[in-house]
Amino acid sequence: MGENSNDLLLCTETKNLCFDDLDSWANDDQKIQEKSKVLNFDYGRSVALIDLLPSLSEESFCVMMEREKIFLPKDDYLKRLRIGDLDLNHRREAVNWIWKAHVHYGFGELSFCLSINYLDRFLSLYELPRGKIWTIQLLAVACLSLAVKMDEINVPLTVDLQVGEPKFLFEGKTIQRMELLVLSTLRWRMQAFTPCTFIDYFMRKMNLDEFPSMRLVSRSIQLILSIIKGIDFLEFRPSEIAAAVAMSVSWERPQAKDIDKAMSCFSIQVEKDRVMKCLELIQDLTLVSGTSATTAAAAATSVPQTPNGVLEAACLSYKSGEGTVLSCQNAKRRKLNTNIIS
Repeated sequence: MGENSNDLLLCTETKNLCFDDLDSWANDDQKIQEKSKVLNFDYGRSVALIDLLPSLSEESFCVMMEREKIFLPKDDYLKRLRIGDLDLNHRREAVNWIWKAHVHYGFGELSFCLSINYLDRFLSLYELPRGKIWTIQLLAVACLSLAVKMDEINVPLTVDLQVGEPKFLFEGKTIQRMELLVLSTLRWRMQAFTPCTFIDYFMRKMNLDEFPSMRLVSRSIQLILSIIKGIDFLEFRPSEIAAAVAMSVSWERPQAKDIDKAMSCFSIQVEKDRVMKCLELIQDLTLVSGTSATTAAAAATSVPQTPNGVLEAACLSYKSGEGTVLSCQNAKRRKLNTNIIS
């Protein structure tokens, strides 16, 4: 179980992290006014991932495989989500808002993956106070803010990230305090490995060490973005997801001989059984959605790039039985200047 929720943003004698100390760090806080129109800054993506995929050496890949486990949520995180110990709806709401803000600003794929990584790791370590529904929105804003600072070149003001009709609005100082709590909880380990980190290696292996076509790379990235929105793939490491995605987008219907051949090209550190299980899950979910993995990924690139359009296209986000999140467009939005969560 995570730390007690009553300690979340409290400054106590036993806590090293005192959020009141941030007052001396922060600049004059910018007050957030009720928005009369939707913000629409043209921030553009910092770097197109499919344009600048690095080429991983075997040595680098093995080192990354060894280190990726320190950037994973706690082992019991998925189980706690499934049995209701952690609120799955809260995670879903946070992920959906992060995606809308990500699309609104046109951020790169890596920043979205990092946002979800921070969110899941934090939720697995720290228990948010029950009954305070605004805390998950504050956490979502903080995770996105940290991710874009890590990966993007053009970073909007933190308060301006709050797009997509959120239920609550927070002042910059409040978001900054939450950022420090996330950083402290994650032990400042923010350069996390995600499936996007490994996809280049596996796509090249599937293509005889040649650079794959941009179409296949784009499909693989879109499939990864769809996958990480749900919880079913939390049991797999990022490298395992990347390997399964590479095989899934390379063949409409992978055959046993194709899979054996592909696995023989991968590093010996890749566990075949786990990759196969991940690949089967991808195929199962695409069957539920009524389309193949390649078609689903391609559809995500062809729909209008608006928050609603992209969310509708991401048919792999959740199983149909998990339900949907109610729209917050008509919900009353409140401005919060919150110093503590208790």
